[in-house]
Amino acid sequence: MTDMPTPSERKAEETSLGDLLSEVTRDVSTLMRQEVELAKAELRQSATRAGKGAGLLGGAGYAAHLTVLFLSFAAWWGLGHVIDIAWAAVIVAVAWGIVAAVLYSRGRKEMKTITGAPKTVDSLKQIPDALKRNEENR
Repeated sequence: MTDMPTPSERKAEETSLGDLLSEVTRDVSTLMRQEVELAKAELRQSATRAGKGAGLLGGAGYAAHLTVLFLSFAAWWGLGHVIDIAWAAVIVAVAWGIVAAVLYSRGRKEMKTITGAPKTVDSLKQIPDALKRNEENR
């Protein structure tokens, strides 16, 4: 039995190295375009879901706001049966003022801990140095 070359082996023998490199480059380019399109499709789908989720969370926040508002009115009205209505309003307002002060304090403390992206900034600062070193070697 003789070893006959396969069609792909014959094609490889007949094709120049430049043509093979051109074909590989074209295939890699096609693959990269397909990967970019896949990434775009995934990001669109994620953005759509994020938008729906954000809308639902916004609606939930608005409903929670109304709940707190009406519970505050109920507390004001309930306290109005025990003490003067004006003082009941002051008590409810002071209670919400305390809640606001605590939330503000905790939020401010949390904001002070934000450092940004120091590692990324540091690596970006090193890029010009790396380029200068390459130019010096030329």
